[in-house]
Amino acid sequence: MKATSLLTAFVVASTMALANGPDGPRVVVINQKNSGTFKVIYEGVKTGDVTMTIRSESGKVVFVETTRNVAGFMRPVNFEGMSAGNYSIEIMDASGKQIQNVAYKNETAVTNVHVSKIAEEGKYLLAVANDGIEQINVRIFDGANNLVHNENMTINGNFGLVYNLKSVAGVPTFEVTDKTGNIRTIK
Repeated sequence: MKATSLLTAFVVASTMALANGPDGPRVVVINQKNSGTFKVIYEGVKTGDVTMTIRSESGKVVFVETTRNVAGFMRPVNFEGMSAGNYSIEIMDASGKQIQNVAYKNETAVTNVHVSKIAEEGKYLLAVANDGIEQINVRIFDGANNLVHNENMTINGNFGLVYNLKSVAGVPTFEVTDKTGNIRTIK
């Protein structure tokens, strides 16, 4: 599996180097699987200042960094916490600018969230199907939409917890948010 990934990275890097031309700077952007991180590799023609600018689909600048007096670099760029979508990574040096486009998709280990009322009065089971370690936030609202419980937790694998909401007025609403910002609301 790793040999295939390395071969793919080499093919992508070779293709990008040829696309940028033998006399100009070379820029390669490689997606690091399932991590929200992209590796930006830059090889310049000569030593100088290099500016990396990342723009959202709408053209809004979300990151700018200038590295002084370099001939090349390899830098991870972490998109975790950003909105899913297409971004452009622009590298500008004395020779001009090159733009690579990337698609970032929020990934979460949470696959399903379920709430069920159990037989004992006022008790509810929250069940989260999860394929790994995940940070979640659980908020519970009463029938009048007042916040009655707010808790951050880290879960590892499938998770279940019984809440005693006997003193909560009305039908409670559960709101579970994962680390990517996906919100699941269950009433």
